[in-house]
Amino acid sequence: MPTPTRVLTVAADRPGAYPTIGTALLEAPEGAAVAIAAGTYAETLELTGRSVTLLAENGATVILDGSGADWPTIRAVDCELTVRGLDIRAEAGVGVSVDRTALTLEECTVTGRTRPAISVHASTTFSIEKCTVSGAETGIVVEGAGGQIVDTTIRDISGDGIVVALGADPLIRGCTISGCGGRGVYIYQYSRPELVDVEVGHTGTEGIGVAHGSTPAIRRAGVHDTRGSAITVAVGCGGTVEGLRASNTAEPVLSIAAGSTVEVIEESTAAVGEGGPVEELLTELDTMVGLPGVKAEVRAMVDEIQVDEWRRSAGLSVGAVSHHLIFAGAPGTGKTTVARLYGKLLKALGVLPEGGFTEVSRRDLVGQYIGHTAEKTTQVFENSLGGVLFIDEAYTLSRSAGTGGDFGQEAIDALVKLMEDHRDEIAIIVAGYTAEMTDFLAANPGLASRFSKTIEFENYSAEELLLITGRMVAGGDYQLDPAAAPPLTSYFDRIAGGANFGNAREARRLVEAMRKAQSQRLRSLGRRPTLEELRSLQAADVKVAAT
Repeated sequence: MPTPTRVLTVAADRPGAYPTIGTALLEAPEGAAVAIAAGTYAETLELTGRSVTLLAENGATVILDGSGADWPTIRAVDCELTVRGLDIRAEAGVGVSVDRTALTLEECTVTGRTRPAISVHASTTFSIEKCTVSGAETGIVVEGAGGQIVDTTIRDISGDGIVVALGADPLIRGCTISGCGGRGVYIYQYSRPELVDVEVGHTGTEGIGVAHGSTPAIRRAGVHDTRGSAITVAVGCGGTVEGLRASNTAEPVLSIAAGSTVEVIEESTAAVGEGGPVEELLTELDTMVGLPGVKAEVRAMVDEIQVDEWRRSAGLSVGAVSHHLIFAGAPGTGKTTVARLYGKLLKALGVLPEGGFTEVSRRDLVGQYIGHTAEKTTQVFENSLGGVLFIDEAYTLSRSAGTGGDFGQEAIDALVKLMEDHRDEIAIIVAGYTAEMTDFLAANPGLASRFSKTIEFENYSAEELLLITGRMVAGGDYQLDPAAAPPLTSYFDRIAGGANFGNAREARRLVEAMRKAQSQRLRSLGRRPTLEELRSLQAADVKVAAT
């Protein structure tokens, strides 16, 4: 017969019971349960290599108060630990801290102040279910661990609500995270969590941040009332975002850095005016800084495509429409971003089956000998069928801009024929400086007629560049001191309109220089900076970066 679980009772005023949890644990055999009577227990517990269950007796209110200590209220290493129904409190220490421990935390309340409320490190499995976490610097930290956080509320946190790090891959499902000074969820250091049906709101920065090579799967997340974007994904990260619901967040709602491979999956296929992906994509376009003319042109094209579809379904004639475009303007004005959105819009409208995006330049199309260029160009073209082929600095293909054996002209001639043979299977966007694009169109008699429209991208104003800079700063988990705005505006006013002015690229270069200036400033303090100092970019950093 199996040996029944030994139950030890803790009650300070009950004869025959253990007066404290600690004394019960000293005598508890492996696998025992410690049932704790109602009351407040000013104790901290440290366990190593134990298998034990701590639970409130008959649903009583049990407070485990470790707020007088600067070490964890519960600390477990190499254990199997179950904690059920306890109110765990900490102040200078962590509420629950475990290493290499199979932790089960159910229906508990964990509060803290200056450290994480719960820390799970290097544990192969853990479960936090139906708990409430509040008041701490960080809600829950999961590092190098696999397990689950289910139906748990994290609220009123001074920093990040949940942090997933060091390759951790927990399931986070049905959780509500609100009232965080930082992010609702921060995923970094190559972590791979799965977030399902989480609700994130009222955060000081983005709702969900993904960084440092992480690849989360985020499904049906609801994000609202955030000072930053709903979700930010840094360069080098991937994963999936499916069925995002966002409201009253900063723009862009979904901030994906160039170089990220994250896949965004839409659940609905409703058309224009039905609240589906088309309207969502147009909203995303509207949230871009500046570009009023570009936005108007794209909306006009969407309107025309939709009306043509209505006419076609009504049996009326529809004229031939080319979806190839010319994007003319200086670098750093959002041409690549708009091109990506255009491809997604064409897919949502049913014009293109894939909506993919391929970005190439001269070196991707031009070969090294006669005949090689046509082969390379055809391969790139065929691989892009069903989506958008974006050719940046396309003018470098023309005779006046090309060099050597003029193989760029061979690429243009091949493109003209391919565009004619596959006119409804692809959208080609060529981009570059306005004047140079005129020379490009003159390189082949049939080239200009293949493109339906030229959209001009104007340079950003100093005020728009200030807004772009602020978004870049927030996306990097920094905060821009209000006093930094005047020197930033002055700097952009000074350099705008120059021959090599890079618009948003210049803003990105300046942000990187500001970060370096901040690093030098903080290193000279002679002490560890505070959290606020680590996040703050000040006017002094701008002045150093702008020199």
